[in-house]
Amino acid sequence: MRKITLVMMALLVLSQVISAQNTTELTQTIRGVVSDNDSGELLQSAMVKLEGTSIGVTTDAEGIFVLSRVPIGRHTVSVNYLGYETSIIKEILVGSAKEVYLEVGLVQKPIELEGLVVRPQINKAKPLNEMTLLGGQMFSVEEASRFAGGMDDPARLASSYAGVATPSVSNNGISVRGNAPSLLQWRLEGVEIPNPNHFADVDVLGGGFLSALSSNVLGNSDFMNGAFPAEFNNAVSGVFDMKLRNGNNQNYEHTFQFGVLGIDFASEGPISKKQRSSYLVNYRYSTTQLVEKIRGKEDMGGTLGYQDLNFKLNFPTQKAGVFSLWGVGFIDNVDPILEDFGKWKYLDDGSLTGAKQKSGAGGLSHKYLFGNRKTSLNTTLAVTYLGNSIDEEVVDLDNNRSPRTDMTLNTTNLVFTSFVNHKFGARHTNKTGVTVTNIDYDMNLDFTPTFGNPLANYAKATGNTTLISAYSNSKVALGRKFLLSVGVNMQHLALNKNTTVEPRTSLKWQATPKSSLAVGYGLHSRMEKADVYFVKDANGNQPNKNLDLTKSHHLILSYNYRISDNMNLRVEPYYQYLFDVPVTADGSFSILNRDHYYLTELLVNEGKGRNYGVDLTFERYFQRGLYYMVTASLFNSEYRAADNSWYSTKYNRRFILNGLIGKEWMFKRDVLGVNLKLTLMGGKRYSPVDEAATMAHPDKEVQYDETRMYAEQFSPMFIGDFSISYKMNRKRVAHEFAIKSVNATKQKEYKEHKYNIQTGVIEPYRPETSMFNISYRIEF
Repeated sequence: MRKITLVMMALLVLSQVISAQNTTELTQTIRGVVSDNDSGELLQSAMVKLEGTSIGVTTDAEGIFVLSRVPIGRHTVSVNYLGYETSIIKEILVGSAKEVYLEVGLVQKPIELEGLVVRPQINKAKPLNEMTLLGGQMFSVEEASRFAGGMDDPARLASSYAGVATPSVSNNGISVRGNAPSLLQWRLEGVEIPNPNHFADVDVLGGGFLSALSSNVLGNSDFMNGAFPAEFNNAVSGVFDMKLRNGNNQNYEHTFQFGVLGIDFASEGPISKKQRSSYLVNYRYSTTQLVEKIRGKEDMGGTLGYQDLNFKLNFPTQKAGVFSLWGVGFIDNVDPILEDFGKWKYLDDGSLTGAKQKSGAGGLSHKYLFGNRKTSLNTTLAVTYLGNSIDEEVVDLDNNRSPRTDMTLNTTNLVFTSFVNHKFGARHTNKTGVTVTNIDYDMNLDFTPTFGNPLANYAKATGNTTLISAYSNSKVALGRKFLLSVGVNMQHLALNKNTTVEPRTSLKWQATPKSSLAVGYGLHSRMEKADVYFVKDANGNQPNKNLDLTKSHHLILSYNYRISDNMNLRVEPYYQYLFDVPVTADGSFSILNRDHYYLTELLVNEGKGRNYGVDLTFERYFQRGLYYMVTASLFNSEYRAADNSWYSTKYNRRFILNGLIGKEWMFKRDVLGVNLKLTLMGGKRYSPVDEAATMAHPDKEVQYDETRMYAEQFSPMFIGDFSISYKMNRKRVAHEFAIKSVNATKQKEYKEHKYNIQTGVIEPYRPETSMFNISYRIEF
């Protein structure tokens, strides 16, 4: 820490010397577009103003505005339009190298009454999705870069929200209110995509090491944790609905970043300034793989490499609407090296697991606004792909090698989704659509449960099936104080002809200008991952193929109190009841606890689950260089197995308490930022060890007491994260140095129990895991 402090002080002194030599004021441009939040109609003559200054403009015929000569620093922008609520976008960070682009959606006032005061809508006050009245949170990319623990990763940032936890420090999986990370749905540009994380599902199903979606290309998005609107299908815990931003359509801008976690290059700019078309692209290559190529994998302990590519091309037209071509793809590779026998502590130190993963999603999207300016048609044709190859062999103490796992899993989805959004008036907006997903699968799993035995085939399938979803959702203003969102979703899985009809509704009461109360209900369902359906029994049959969809009732109550324009308090009690959950016909296994990348169990839809608790969020938005947030969650998460007994789920931590604080200091042109996050949460759960069964196992593989699944819990965990950044703004270029750490408190975290071959004792395996990144970034 002393070295870090000296480095930051040296940078501060250097910046002051350079600033003293050149006192020319640096300015930048804020540009953007203003539209009707419900219909998408572009609003002409809206007033856009930089608060606290004389800078202000009105939008042109295409809803476009340009604020020129904006001093660098943080600013607040207000947008006014007759008949609409004023929108306030607070504390926008304006730097010297890159222009700022804003997309502002204004909400029309349902009625106009003389003397009625409508307070401005703060940009963080609600999700982007207009049908979401509760249970949602807008995700800001700027926060992912700034918040301690975020590591420029949207998944890690989500753990700061109430009711959310990561399964481990080394993994960015998202456990929502006690649910397994695998139950979360990832969406990009309105399409469900495979887990978009490097080394996805290898350690924890639903999570990974680091997001493959760069903060250089992501736009503001929505994170929903329950009772989500009818347009969202195939999810039972939450939805991360992410968007890619459009590139700058007037000027070329580039970013290069080098750090411990990777080397990034991003570029954006106009394809045609006249047509306002643009491109945006980001490529990242892992630093570990680069060093391995230079030094050799023996010096690195093997290969751990990854790379990813994100892009979006945007093509507005005069009469045919807006077309966009987008995509994300990544490649991961693990190739371990066997350690010296003298260093072995556990038998699985002799496990050599090689893994290769390729994943991607890409699509062509089109948005068309009809001549009535109230109806829009949004259509996307996309392809998603996930290819996994796992090859595991085991070396015993006599240096004998034998295969353990040989798995390939390839899934290609062709997705067509389209919806019509129609604004009937200021009081009523409807969204109706359909999604058709054709799923092609090709998989094979050869596995042996004990070392030295030949591999046996547990799953093999090639074919395709279809998942169809149709929905309709309306938002209706009931008088001055009530807002209703009501809809229905129908989902059908052709593989086994299972169909669900799922009602969704929420009602919000604006009791006072500062306080609101909302209640929401939804029935939700999801299909299992493709590999689950094709597990074979002893006769070669595939009984899992008949599994019904897992279903879940969500009930949420939300109270929101705006203490001031910059402070907000939200309290959300909730209850979730899951049913038709796949479990084994006997024993205590439930799909709700699944965390491994392959499955060999035969299942029936006789399980249940329940999650209930209360989430609290107190937040002071960024103002005058300071923000802070406190989130607290008290909850209980349980499941019922086929033996009719209720157990705690693997993710039932009972409580989570987060405290975040950050401060920025402006030194003329330069910005110093310090951010801290402290987390106190319940320890990990584990099942008591069956010592007799473990010692009788030929490989000493730890066996657990299935009558007391996850009955025990380790002591609470205290995790501290921090980030320090220093940005030097210069004419048309900016330099930033950053230091970011996850688990700086070096908290040890339980993984599993293992048999120690040196001591002959079964013991908990609790490695110390942390992440650290030092990076340099240049924008030009």
